Amino acid sequence: MKKTLLSLSLSMVLGVACAKECKGVDFPEQIHLDSSSLVLNGLGLRLATMFKVSVYVAALYVPKPTSDATAILGTDTAKQMVLHFVRNVGVDDLRNGWTEGFQKNAKGTLPALKDRIATFNSWMGDMKTGQRVTLTYRPGAGVEVNVNHAAKGTITGDDFAKALFAIWLGDPPNPEIKTGLMGGACG
Repeated sequence: MKKTLLSLSLSMVLGVACAKECKGVDFPEQIHLDSSSLVLNGLGLRLATMFKVSVYVAALYVPKPTSDATAILGTDTAKQMVLHFVRNVGVDDLRNGWTEGFQKNAKGTLPALKDRIATFNSWMGDMKTGQRVTLTYRPGAGVEVNVNHAAKGTITGDDFAKALFAIWLGDPPNPEIKTGLMGGACG
């Protein structure tokens, strides 16, 4: 009996320590990327329209937690953004959102990114509730794009990676998402 209670108590403690949740979506505290580990920096909620409709929960993984978005964008280290959709989103709305995010955050580098942004957008499709987009930056290699467990390819260039992650960490579509990704409350 004591062993069962100890096991139950331990699993409850480990369960809390091993995952974080936002809008009913769980993310692990740590992931493994190649031979290193990345830790969950925070969870943010993408809200759309003036009615603040929940679109997706974003999880940001970095080598070392920080509340400094500029440091994350300015550091050439591995990072991963996971977007878990909590509602259906059509491909046109998704592409328009990405394009708007790049325009707000890439500014002077936008002409140099144009073809890579077009490639990125071409890899997107309609997203259903429960599906994910995973964006993994590997220094020197680029951003690996995975849409609903399907590898789409890698977009090269540190400039592209910085502009892409700035969509959430620079001038985000809603301030709550950046606050959550920087370790604040989700949503």
